[in-house]
Amino acid sequence: MKSIDIVELAVKTADAKKGRDIQVIKVREISVLADYFVLITGDSSTQIKTIADEIEFKLREAGEEPHHIEGRQSGWICLDYATAVIHVFYSEQREYFKLEHLWEDGESIDIKNFLGE
Repeated sequence: MKSIDIVELAVKTADAKKGRDIQVIKVREISVLADYFVLITGDSSTQIKTIADEIEFKLREAGEEPHHIEGRQSGWICLDYATAVIHVFYSEQREYFKLEHLWEDGESIDIKNFLGE
């Protein structure tokens, strides 16, 4: 899969599981860490885990294995697929770490294209 395909599947899956404030930032031009970051907010530990688990499941079905996963027992789960890094947060962690601001030089991608809105 191309990195944008990983992003699209992650966005669709997070949306289906009622993830909030989903944002995609293209960082390919400003970072060697990844091509894209996906940021998702959940309202409870159960929802955060459910969103992350479902994204991992759907991507595994599509033939993609995570390079690394961090934070399964915390309020911030990070799924690293090398070219796309998916962050699933509690709103408090997202507000505290402000990754949107840290990577504001990246290109914001409109997720409506992925959701058919």
